Amino acid sequence: MDFPKWKEVLIACVCAFGILFSLPNILPQSTLSKLPSWMPNKRVNLGLDLQGGVHLLLEVDLDSVENDHLNQTLDLARSTLRKEGIQYAANFPKTIAKDQNAVEFDLKDNSKIGKARTVLSAIDSDVKVEISGTHVKMCPTPEALATRKSEAVNRSIEIVRKRVDETGTKEPNIQRQGDSRILLQIPGLHDPSHVKELLGRTAKMTFRLVDEEAPEIMDRKKGIAPAGSMYVRSSESGKYIAVKKQVLVGGETLVDARLEYDEYSRPQVSFKFNKLGAKRFGEATRDNVGKRFAIVLDDQVISAPVIKEPIMGGAGRISSDHFSAEEANDLALLLRAGALPAPLNVIEEKTVGPDLGEDSIRSGIFATILSGLFVLIFMFLWYSSFGMIANAAVVINLILLLAGMSCLQATLTLPGIAGIALTIGMAVDANVLINERIKESLRKGAKLMKAIEDGYNLAMSSIVDSNLNTIIGMMCLYQFGTGQVKGFAITTMLGTIISFFTSTTLTRYILSNLLRLKYKVSIPM
Repeated sequence: MDFPKWKEVLIACVCAFGILFSLPNILPQSTLSKLPSWMPNKRVNLGLDLQGGVHLLLEVDLDSVENDHLNQTLDLARSTLRKEGIQYAANFPKTIAKDQNAVEFDLKDNSKIGKARTVLSAIDSDVKVEISGTHVKMCPTPEALATRKSEAVNRSIEIVRKRVDETGTKEPNIQRQGDSRILLQIPGLHDPSHVKELLGRTAKMTFRLVDEEAPEIMDRKKGIAPAGSMYVRSSESGKYIAVKKQVLVGGETLVDARLEYDEYSRPQVSFKFNKLGAKRFGEATRDNVGKRFAIVLDDQVISAPVIKEPIMGGAGRISSDHFSAEEANDLALLLRAGALPAPLNVIEEKTVGPDLGEDSIRSGIFATILSGLFVLIFMFLWYSSFGMIANAAVVINLILLLAGMSCLQATLTLPGIAGIALTIGMAVDANVLINERIKESLRKGAKLMKAIEDGYNLAMSSIVDSNLNTIIGMMCLYQFGTGQVKGFAITTMLGTIISFFTSTTLTRYILSNLLRLKYKVSIPM
């Protein structure tokens, strides 16, 4: 029962900091804003079921990932064979066989088969090359395709997080579900249209030269682009412009994009490349002065200015007479976040109203208070002053739990409130074990001080075992659970750790001080 000075100071600091960090959750925002900057100001974030919001289930279009891989293989094979002087069949660009996950074509010269096998095999180690006679078949290995699809989903999750964060939304819940789906929950948002619009855009930007030999047309079906070019719709004129298929600079080399205004207060987007992009952009503008340079975003030309002089600084601007400030800001946001590797499809959408959340909070608080009162009354009636000490520890336990969740910026959900209610019951479990051990020792004739010492020592192994089992179970729930299950796991795990401190250390410290002050404590036998 003897506490060294350092342990007393540590216990006092833990309790004081707990009260300090939990205060922002009960103070109104007007009062919180007036407090000094050094004061804690973090609150527990309320989940979707408590404050309402938007629930979206997105699916990554993995077929497009596979198609992009085949198109990339096709382009590399075509350019490699041309470079090596190996002729192939005229229908080569039209021979992607999706059902067989392969690029297939025929060679014209039997004597070049060996050379073709060598150069094609060197293109990509993840692509298997099979040659039967003059027929060539190139197909990605299943392992490489699976890895590429998994990376596309992971990359999509990163991009979704960046785009949602850029809108100013706090604490979105973004999780992977299955092989191709992403769960997105945004608490506090009740109009998902803007977020859906941002997520629905691939935002893949490329810089290409305009093919000046081909005329602009109104209907792409009525025009045939020259070899090496393709028709892309212009957002400025509404017509289709022929642009070169060769990408001079890719959007993946962009490092920043911001909304700005020109000298006439018209919105525009300024962008900046990394070193590699700046070099390519400088070379492209230097070699093509006087030509039109198309900026293509998601298969649409958003601007096609004439290159008046080389741009060597690695920075540029996108302007349009049709830009509004919101459109320019959204474009800058998308470019900053990066391009999605594949389109996202919304397959499930739910909106939770704030009224339902308020009802949940009221019900949860009522249930927690009611369960707490029952526990406090029982402990007082059954263990008298020892029970009141345990009750004080339960109250401090709740304060420390609230402070811990605020520091971790944990999201509180309805199952999380259930976890808090469960924590109240678990917090007195250890005290019940300790008090019963004390009573056993008193029945054997031990003095009160000795009985208290025995009670804590004998109950410790049982308390450690039960708390450890609970923590292991909650860790498994957090690891393998999703959404609200994680919220329940966090609150229960954190509450268990805190209750171990309050029941074995704090109550012992309180008892030690009461006995030192000659305060009479009793426990009903």
